[in-house]
Amino acid sequence: MRRMHFAIFTLLLGFCSTVDVACADDAANAWKALRAGGHVALMRHADAPGGVGDPPGFRVEDCATQRNLSAKGRADAEKIGSRLQREGIAFEKILSSPWCRCIDTAKSLGLGTAETEATFGNVVVLRDQREALTTGARALIAKWTARGNLLVVTHGANIFALTGVSPASGEIVVVKGGSDRAEPLGRLLLD
Repeated sequence: MRRMHFAIFTLLLGFCSTVDVACADDAANAWKALRAGGHVALMRHADAPGGVGDPPGFRVEDCATQRNLSAKGRADAEKIGSRLQREGIAFEKILSSPWCRCIDTAKSLGLGTAETEATFGNVVVLRDQREALTTGARALIAKWTARGNLLVVTHGANIFALTGVSPASGEIVVVKGGSDRAEPLGRLLLD
């Protein structure tokens, strides 16, 4: 029985180490890409409790009708922005979904002024427009050929539709600018 416990422990220890190494590689690749410039950072908005989507009857133009950032979400976004600044990462342009939780995340980062971009609207709520929104987002990423980086604050479902990655709140998935494939180069979970 002891041998079996030891074998299970060893197996789990090896698995955790492998996962940690993969996570470290993802982060190293993301930092490298952002330092090189010319990439797109797709960030899921920070913590906004209340499930998925928005309450019935929500209106994009009225934050009081939406799921909004928690105090933790605002604090996490500030920490993420500070970490990006400490690492010397700057963004030439910042775009945000028109949803309040994304706009507030972008503002709380403290990295510059964000413009809203309808093509990054919530594909869960706007499911009848999902294909058009995702196509528009891919086209926007493909057009990003600037030397600097682009930051897009959007929703987890949008990032998943673009990259196949389901990010945590506040997580950043870095993709190559100038390509409509939106293939992930690396991921950062900074809060």
